[in-house]
Amino acid sequence: MRILLWHGYLLGGTGSNVYTRALAREWSRAGHDVVVVCQEPHPERYDLGGAKVFRPNVGGLLPVFVLDRYEGLEAKLLQDFTQAERARYVALNATALCTQMPADLVFANHVLLGAAVGYASGMPFVVKAHGSELEYSMRGNEELTTWGLQCLALAEAVFVGSAHIRRVLEEVVGHVERVYEVPPGVDVEEFRPAPRDQALALLLEEARADAANPANSNERQPDEGNAARLEEFFATDEPTVVYFGKLLHNKGIHVLLEALRAVDARALIVGFGDYRKDLELIAPPRTLFTGPLEHRHLVHLLPLADVTVVPSIFPEAFGMVAAEAAAAGSPPLVARHSGLAEIAEGLEAEYPAEHKHLSSFENGDAADLAAKLNELLVLPPETRAELGSAARRAAVERWSWTSVAARLLEPIGSR
Repeated sequence: MRILLWHGYLLGGTGSNVYTRALAREWSRAGHDVVVVCQEPHPERYDLGGAKVFRPNVGGLLPVFVLDRYEGLEAKLLQDFTQAERARYVALNATALCTQMPADLVFANHVLLGAAVGYASGMPFVVKAHGSELEYSMRGNEELTTWGLQCLALAEAVFVGSAHIRRVLEEVVGHVERVYEVPPGVDVEEFRPAPRDQALALLLEEARADAANPANSNERQPDEGNAARLEEFFATDEPTVVYFGKLLHNKGIHVLLEALRAVDARALIVGFGDYRKDLELIAPPRTLFTGPLEHRHLVHLLPLADVTVVPSIFPEAFGMVAAEAAAAGSPPLVARHSGLAEIAEGLEAEYPAEHKHLSSFENGDAADLAAKLNELLVLPPETRAELGSAARRAAVERWSWTSVAARLLEPIGSR
């Protein structure tokens, strides 16, 4: 099958970016001819399994759900686009897809503007609703929700990553036919447990290979001097809590930092975002900020984490970071709501009865988070290792990319 995988953004950093490159890799390995249509300026940095990348000209203006900086483009919130700007963006991307014909299928990310681009291409298309577009741009916007529903009605299938996003989709745009629930995945071969000494040595090796970032001028690159800072941080073997993701208020990192004041543990905060300076001001001692790290770093960092916390206070479509931590044998502790609750349920299915409650905490409740962290960190090492193994089992059985990529094509094959 020849698949045009449309994604309006980059291939690194956020959840839908990771999702896109993982599908490209798995479908290519399975023998499909895949072209990724995106705005990634450096596709050579990623393993796409042989998939080709085409970067269309979008006219210099990029519709986003959360404002970030993009190389060579001006980011503007989707809901702030004029009708003319939206129409131009859709036309330019649809034309780009047409240059890659013939194709059997367009797989488009995000209800908007993915469904609109897929429809405008004139080719058979399916849509993956990630949730960010629904929550940040479409909810409460009658014009966008009406347009989104019209485009989805023409799709051959609509995929959601969780029961939560299925509900959100209905709430925001109304009833949609041909909706299939397929969770996002994790590379269980890349993210896996490793001995501490080995993981630390490889993490430091990757950090030493980072490009120069004087005065941390590029927020999308790891902080300058991370190798030395990480080496000092891990010089002793102490209880370690990790957060990785965007540094936004909605991600709830402030809840984690408040909880850590009542926990005897050090913390590593990985990511970039406009909230970083505020977080640094309230962070307790023994907290290290690294800037964003790539998968090449994270696969070695996560085995060093006794606990990985996902404290989002805003609804999450799924919780890919928690699945990646689980695959690496670092027990995730997630805020119990939205798609994260489904991660917790997957963990609970593998955890022993007496430890099922240690998969999650009450949303926004720093005291509950602190209590769960303290309970986890005082467990005997062998018990904590058993929880890590149970988390790994949950990831392998439920969230591997190979199974996810195959499931996404099943409704297409039966058409």
